[in-house]
Amino acid sequence: MDLLKKFRLKKLPILMLPFGLVSGGVTAQNILPFPPAPTASIAKDTMAESTHKRREEPARLAANAPNILIILMDDVGPGTPSTYGGLVNTPTLSRVANQGVSYNEFHSTAMSSPTRASLLTGRNHTRIGNGQITEWANDWDGFSGVIPKTSATLPEVLKNYGYSTAAFGKWHNTPPLQISQNGPFDFWPTGYGFEHFYGFLAGESNQYEPTLVYNTTYVDKLPKTPEEGYHLTDDLADNAIKWMHQQHSFNPDKPLFMYWAPGAAHGPHQVDKKWADKYKGKFDGGWDQYREVVFERQKKLGFIPKGTKLTARPDSLAAWKDIPESERAFQTRLMEVFAGFAEHADYNAGRILDEMEKMGIADNTLVFYIWGDNGSSAEGQKGTVSELLAQNQIPTEISEHLRVLNEDLDGLDALGGPKTDNMYHAGWAWAGSTPFKGTKLLGAYFGGTRQPMAVSWPQKIKHDTAIRSQFHHVNDITPTVYDVLKITPPDVVNGFNQDPIDGVSMAYTFGNAKAKDQKHTQFFDIMGSRGIYHDGWMASTFGPRVPWLTVTPGLAEWTPEKDVWELYNLKNDFSQADDLAKKDPKKLEEMKALFMEESRKNKNLPIGGGLYVLTHPEAIIQNPRTKFSLPGDTTLREAIAPRVATIPNRTVIDLDVPANPKGALIAIGGFAGGMSIYADKDGYLNYEYNLFEVERTILKGKTKLAPGKAKIEVVLKKGAAPSDKGAHLSSGDVTVLVNGQEDIKGTIPTLITAAFTVNDTLDIGQDLGSPVSNSYYHQAPYKFNGKVNQVDIEYLK
Repeated sequence: MDLLKKFRLKKLPILMLPFGLVSGGVTAQNILPFPPAPTASIAKDTMAESTHKRREEPARLAANAPNILIILMDDVGPGTPSTYGGLVNTPTLSRVANQGVSYNEFHSTAMSSPTRASLLTGRNHTRIGNGQITEWANDWDGFSGVIPKTSATLPEVLKNYGYSTAAFGKWHNTPPLQISQNGPFDFWPTGYGFEHFYGFLAGESNQYEPTLVYNTTYVDKLPKTPEEGYHLTDDLADNAIKWMHQQHSFNPDKPLFMYWAPGAAHGPHQVDKKWADKYKGKFDGGWDQYREVVFERQKKLGFIPKGTKLTARPDSLAAWKDIPESERAFQTRLMEVFAGFAEHADYNAGRILDEMEKMGIADNTLVFYIWGDNGSSAEGQKGTVSELLAQNQIPTEISEHLRVLNEDLDGLDALGGPKTDNMYHAGWAWAGSTPFKGTKLLGAYFGGTRQPMAVSWPQKIKHDTAIRSQFHHVNDITPTVYDVLKITPPDVVNGFNQDPIDGVSMAYTFGNAKAKDQKHTQFFDIMGSRGIYHDGWMASTFGPRVPWLTVTPGLAEWTPEKDVWELYNLKNDFSQADDLAKKDPKKLEEMKALFMEESRKNKNLPIGGGLYVLTHPEAIIQNPRTKFSLPGDTTLREAIAPRVATIPNRTVIDLDVPANPKGALIAIGGFAGGMSIYADKDGYLNYEYNLFEVERTILKGKTKLAPGKAKIEVVLKKGAAPSDKGAHLSSGDVTVLVNGQEDIKGTIPTLITAAFTVNDTLDIGQDLGSPVSNSYYHQAPYKFNGKVNQVDIEYLK
């Protein structure tokens, strides 16, 4: 009887087998993979005496098991979709909602990698080493940046049960040092149960010139150029549709599991102008007005309770009335581009559903459409033409961005195009969180964690307009699928004993909007911004970082004991508007103690552990080598490449120079930020340092490169701190020698501190992806017409 309880199948007719339980023709397996089916043939001395019969694998799934589609949008915010009162048009989200049911108390972790890991495993994010994004991982178990094999993913289990599995778009769950084309591939999507993957491994991507992966191979050539209309989200939908048809042709009896996570509308916000133009003038009232309009729409639709209060704007975030008139067109256009980008992603999700209809599989497809892996992102800070200025903690003025647009580009029309990595003002992210406090990166508030969700399954879920208000979390998706399929979570997968599942099934809500909550407790913690939910109560503390500030004062000195906690009774305070901490200190202390209990249970220690590399940059995971010898055809993701534009170094380029030389010798980054050493059309050497478009330093050589063997030596050293940008930054001194003779000498006013891009590359002998320099933008990849034999790089002390 204990065994039956363990598998939660005691009410069903059960046949005991050595490796599992069978109920209604479905095998429930506690050890995966399944053992191979024994032969059905009888072998004797001769074929004449023997009997041949094809062995058959037993049924792993019930007949007519549903297809499963998870759609996960990125950085979009609970107050944006028109389906639930926002001002961004989302017809596909509405389509799913109008076929099924909607949820207004569904939650994420407030950050990308943690949410995705939790969703795909059914575990809490720190239990599985994802306390923060993979790039900021450290050595504590809860913050290692690696989903352990002791927490098998949903696709891994479904693959064993007979599903065809595929993922498209953003992954962001592979350790940075393991993303090269040489692997190892254990922690790539194909190592976690996805039989097919097409997308990008990083946290974001340029939408026009992405660095993409097909299974375990980097994609050499995109199907179209930006000029021919290429856009990443279109490409992801095209490939998803192609895979569905292939899967249906090759394995028509196998249901499909698809995870479609396009990466939109994470920065950079990039989409064809026609999509942004649909919103011209719609945001001219600014973000304060947006909040008020959407709040009333949400109440009218019944998506939020009538008694909900609209929370106030933080003092550290600018009011719209304080934005100078000269800057307002820039700020509203940034929001128009975001809205067009988000609508375009929703449209492409609709293309997938359209194709399912045409194929006749839509009625038996269980769709989870999650509007966001976290809240809207405030990382654009004051509004920017190049978003990684914020990650490099480089302050700028809006006048600098307007100068770039008006002097170097096509004015405001350039926003959203391939020459900008724009991202909107944090005020729009706050507006996109209506009616809540907070944004992405704040685990304390629902503006960072509460995500609208629609679920449909025409064959099994009856459409109901009543909103589901049970408290749920992304870790509940995996157990919901197991419940629907009658799969018992395995105890052992691929030889690894499995961690407990933290989520609970949501299937009880499908047919009953008023069903009593079955999730009682959930903790939240993203880099010290934390909260704890328990049976209708929520305790929260903002944490040490302010997402919309370039540098948060006092971050290095922060300790969690000094944080001020707040207390909310969610039964009558939907938006966390009324802090009861002073009125009920006893309840607050109970909740704080529960938070620590959950933290200890889920490896969420030390508190704030995900912040470590921000305050100890020497601990950041990067290639540990200090010397590199790279062949002349090397391409490496910037995250694992030598930091030739950041760390003092000596770079020696060995090359054969032709007559009339031209082309890129070495380049890192892209048009919105990067460094390139190249021969111009006249054969002169150029060193260009592109500080996120706001400051381009171009140093030109004295002498035309002569044909023959050449050794180019580039020395970068750090100089004094730029007086106008902060003591945490430094300038750079560059010297370039050609065959021992000084050819270039100059100063870079400001060096970057982290990276130029998240998903672009370091290239030798050409400039792939987004080109760094405007001088050869239309000749990209500007391949060197001679030969780069080798590049040797050594960091200097």
